Amino acid sequence: MTRQLFTLSFGIGALILATTHAFGQSTEQRNCGQRDFVLDRLADRYGESRQSIGLGANNQVVEVFASLETGTWTITVTNPTGMTCLVASGQSYEKLSEVAVRGEEAL
Repeated sequence: MTRQLFTLSFGIGALILATTHAFGQSTEQRNCGQRDFVLDRLADRYGESRQSIGLGANNQVVEVFASLETGTWTITVTNPTGMTCLVASGQSYEKLSEVAVRGEEAL
């Protein structure tokens, strides 16, 4: 249970840091491209598919892509013009289904 809570809190913290960092990035950097190209690359090269999605500041879409087979994962931020930037990636992705403990809200 402690490991799961640590993993979950680490993931949420990483998402916050990653999205904050992405907002300040220039879309001309190498880790950005048109959405269709980026998604095709994640699917073809890493076998990753979208696992979660949310709306960030300035109407930017934050998504987590992962491969349940290989465990690789990538966090992207897409701005309203369709430019998608990779903000974090890694390995050992695990899909969690956690139930809220009485008195706590589910994350």
